Amino acid sequence: MFNITIASFVLLVGTGAVHAQVMDHSRMDHGAHMGTPASDQRQAAVAQRGKGVMPFDLAATTHIFTQTAQGGVQQVVVKQANNAPEQIKLTRLHLQEIRDQFLKGDFSGPTRIHGQDMPGLAALKAASPGEISITYKELTDGAELSYATPNADLVSALHKWIDAQLSDHGKDAKAGHAAHGAMQKP
Repeated sequence: MFNITIASFVLLVGTGAVHAQVMDHSRMDHGAHMGTPASDQRQAAVAQRGKGVMPFDLAATTHIFTQTAQGGVQQVVVKQANNAPEQIKLTRLHLQEIRDQFLKGDFSGPTRIHGQDMPGLAALKAASPGEISITYKELTDGAELSYATPNADLVSALHKWIDAQLSDHGKDAKAGHAAHGAMQKP
């Protein structure tokens, strides 16, 4: 009996090690994905590519992504808002621009930053105009976009997209919590 238990444990550990090396984002829930952040090399590459898409200083901001029952919320807030009015202006401009692009089905920004195979991205690109509502809101220290859809498949795609954002942006992003009401500044 003891030998079977040890053999089972070794098999499970070995299987887990193999699984950890080949990550399939499409089958992960939020908790599972958050346990597997992108490598430092990938995060650095994402940050570098982001400079060509995001006009603000990534190090001066924090991305906050929150999953909701209808989709999610994306915030970009400036860490030291009282010292960076230009960064606040740039975060607002960027979120307004990507809202307009996303509503037209143009997800070229996330594609350039995260790659064509970013989890959830194909479903978001395939959505018909109007299937996902995206509302813009200014915050004292930045801006936010709220994504909502009654389509369960698109909610799932948004959640995968949010998880990928959190993984890829590493220290420059954090998960928000919808149950706590208003989002918190980092």
